[in-house]
This record gives sequence, C-alpha cells and structure tokens, in this order.
Amino acid sequence: MNNVIYITGHKNPDTDSICAAIAYAELKRRLGINAEARRLGEINRETEFVLNYFNVPVPDILTTVKTQISDLDIDAVYPASPDISIRTAWMIMQKNNIKVIPVVDEHDRLIGIVTLSDITNKYLNIMESAIIASSKTPLQNVIETLNGRLLCGSPESFSVTGKVVIAAMASNELTPFIEQGDIVIVGNLKDNQLKAVELGAGCIVVTCGCEVDKDVLDVAREKNCVILTTPNDTFTTAMLINQSIPIGHVMTSKDIISFNIDDYVDDIKDIMLQTRFRTYPVVDDSNRIKGFISRYHLISKRKKKLILLDHNEVNQTVDGIDQAEILEVIDHHKVGDIQTKNPIYFRNEPLGSTSTIISNLYSDNGIRPSRSIAGILCAAIISDTLKFKSPTCTYADITAAKRLASFCGIDIDNFANAMFKAGSSLKGKTPKEILNNDFKSFNIGKYKIGIGQINTMDAESIQEMRHEIIDYMEETCESRDYNLLMLLVTDILREGSEVLYAGREQWLIEKAFDVELKNGSVFLPGVVSRKKQVVPLLSVAAE
Repeated sequence: MNNVIYITGHKNPDTDSICAAIAYAELKRRLGINAEARRLGEINRETEFVLNYFNVPVPDILTTVKTQISDLDIDAVYPASPDISIRTAWMIMQKNNIKVIPVVDEHDRLIGIVTLSDITNKYLNIMESAIIASSKTPLQNVIETLNGRLLCGSPESFSVTGKVVIAAMASNELTPFIEQGDIVIVGNLKDNQLKAVELGAGCIVVTCGCEVDKDVLDVAREKNCVILTTPNDTFTTAMLINQSIPIGHVMTSKDIISFNIDDYVDDIKDIMLQTRFRTYPVVDDSNRIKGFISRYHLISKRKKKLILLDHNEVNQTVDGIDQAEILEVIDHHKVGDIQTKNPIYFRNEPLGSTSTIISNLYSDNGIRPSRSIAGILCAAIISDTLKFKSPTCTYADITAAKRLASFCGIDIDNFANAMFKAGSSLKGKTPKEILNNDFKSFNIGKYKIGIGQINTMDAESIQEMRHEIIDYMEETCESRDYNLLMLLVTDILREGSEVLYAGREQWLIEKAFDVELKNGSVFLPGVVSRKKQVVPLLSVAAE
C-alpha cells in the first residue's frame, strides 16, 4: 500500500475546506510527509473561480475510505510464462516457499494459475507416453530439464509427434516399438541410435553423458532428427523428461476467482468464505497480476490515514470513516462526534476560517507559502468571513488575510468582488445544486436538521425558483428523514439571509429567531453565519 495521508474537508465542500486541504497537504509535503488533498464532493463556482485564478488543480475525489485490497500486505508474486517447464515452476516454488504461481502473457496479464497440487496431481496422473507431443513442449524445456547438450538439430527442427520410448533392447528388436516422431532414450549403443533415426525418431536422448559418433550425427541431420546428450542415467532421464512439459498444459485457466486491487475487503469476505480456496489472485483493471490474497491477510489489514479539516462530525465526513485511522483534526466549528482509538493532534480555534489556522501553521514551521498557496488561503478566509463581515471573523483572520494578500499580490477588495460575483450566480443551477452548494447535517437534540447556505450578490434571482426549491426541500425531508431543512440565501450586499425552510419542526425557527413564519421563507437581518448565528440558536430552541 502506498503510505499516503489523505487530507480532506467536509462533504459538499466550500472554498475554505478545499483550499485548506490543498494548502495543508502542500505544507506536509514540504515537511517530508507523503500527503495528498482530496475532496468529498463537487466544488462550487466560487471555489472553481479561486482555483482557476491561482492555477491550482482541483483535488481528486475521495468517495470512501473503506479498507481495500490495496491497503493490505498481500503476498508478492512471481509470474511465469506459460511455456516454462513444470520442473522450473516447482523449483521456483521451493526457492520462494510458495504454493502458487500466476501464469501471464507477454503483457503480464493473468491467463492462469499453477499450484503445487496442480503440478503433483497432474504430473502423477500422466499415463500417456505422448504427453511431450500433446503438450507441444519446446526443445529448450527438454534441454533445461535434463541438463542436456544439443548435438544435432535446432528448436525449429524439433517436430516430436509421438511417444517416449526407452531403447533398451537389441537394435533388430526396436521396429515394433519406435514410430515416426517418437522421442527415444538410449545409452551408448550406436546400432540402436542409428536404428532409431532410421525408424523416424523425432528426437534421440543419449544418456550418461555419452558422446555420439559423427556418422550417427550425419544421418540424423539428413533425417531432420534432433540429438541431445544428458549426464543423467536412463532411469533418471525417463523420470525427468515429462517434467519438461510447459505449465500452460497443466495450469488452471477457467473459472478462476480473482479480485481487483481496488475491491473493498467487505465485498470479498463472503466470496472467500463460500469458495474456500487457499489463495486468490489479485489483478488491476487491465488484468495485470498484482499479488495473491489469503484469509489471513484480512486480519492484518492496514487502515487508510486521514486528516480532517473544517469539520469533526461523522455525518459530514467521508464514508467508511470507521475503517480509517484519523491522525489529525483541524477545525473552527463546535466539537462534534468524531471518535478516535488513539490520541491525535486536535486543533480547534474560534476563528472565521480553517484556512487561517493553516496559514498560522505555515508560520509556526517557518515556511512561507508559495504565491498560489497564499492566494487560495487568502481567498478562503475572505469567503468564509464574507470579506470580514461575518460575526465569526476575528482579528487573526484579518491579519492572516492581509499577510497572504501581500504574498500573492492581490487587492482584497477587488478580488473579493470578483470572487463573490463569480460564485453567487445562480444562473443554470437546479434546486438540488442550490441546496447542496454548501450543505451540512446536524443532530441537535432529538432532531435531524439540514442547513444549506449560498452566498449571492443578487438575491432577487432566487425568487424565480423559490417554489421549486421549497418543493425539492420538502421531498428531501421525506426521503432523507429530516425534521427540518433550511436554506440560507445570504445577501452579501444587504448583510442578511433569507431563509427558505421545509419539514415538520418549523417551529424551531420561530422559537430560535423570534419570528413569525409564512409562505415558506423569512428574512433574518444581520444573520450571515450558519456556525455562529444559526446552529447555536437552534440548539437553544431544541433544548
């Protein structure tokens, strides 16, 4: 497994969560740690503008951190070509203390597997003497298996089509036993060698390291007969020669149960229990072999490593978080329900933006961010504090933003206007996109509450879609079992928010903000922060 640490913000990411993750991953790498930023959803238009402005690529998406095969220490592989001999395969197994070898083509794609039992069972069950011919065993396999030396002929002239014969009788008695294309094992008997060639033998194996007379070799060349000599005695030669057959002849090539390197452990457990094989090949998307997995690998699995930014609640984080290892949490929200098995670095500060904390971490480590990193951090602070107008904004946020602006060379006022204009356009957006633009779920008391927020410089444009949005919110309440849904349409110019709402517990809004609800919406002057001005009041009302 690649020992990478994934750094991610929350689901339905906003500019702060995306930019903070990118910047913190860059800081970690500069400190010698293998870290990568990831996102948990699609970026919004404002974030897209920021990343494009500073020429920073969008992080890859992370859909889950459930344990995959790639997270396990699976067994290394020793792939083999289908034409190597079963003797060579057996020696590889003995040398490496393994019981299975993947068989691959010239592109390393899996075409079969050979197990130790395949070799022993199929070899011991070989009763036909013509197995060398039927398996199309190459001459090189025979030479290597017998430790032989080629005296006459070539691989191209090795045209064995018959059986293996031991020429142990007198030459005048060989005729009934030797046929065209046979392999003849013979000792230092010149007459038998000549008779075998005469009868059409395809290959003659001379045992005990005996030399072969020139006239025998001359006749063999005329008859296109291969002759080789081996230092082994006749009995050993007869025992070894069938071990030269290629593993492609004995391998299992059909109904192979294999797994993909990206398969989730939860998904393969049942298959392993139902099939009960000792080991299973693991391949990639191109069917290239990556290793072998057994049941014991599931016991010693390694978890993905995560750093959470801008959130610390389970319903806002990546799926499968219970199977991952959280190393750090850096946030500026209330402490939620994230639990860890070990002590971790937890930094939570009452600031207007997580990016302010990340900026301070650069300073703490004596590292100056690059122009692009300084730019996206500055943009994130401006975004999360509504250009310092949010009640969550602190002096530390303003100081950090001004310092970062000097690093990247932007004018805060001009950049903020351009960023908010690009991000606040609702043209072409669906009700689903508007609600989920920056959406978070909260468990407040016994109530499940969802709050979306969208900042705009043209709040009037949302009136055209008002009824469609409320209808979609009602559907979402039913399908996802929310007690209350709210959408904060925050008007940057008016410094307030129109709240669209749906659900059974609308009275929570009336009680929290001391307002009377009608027609599915209410304007809350001065309310621009979900974290500081909405969630706390809803919590008091729920209590």
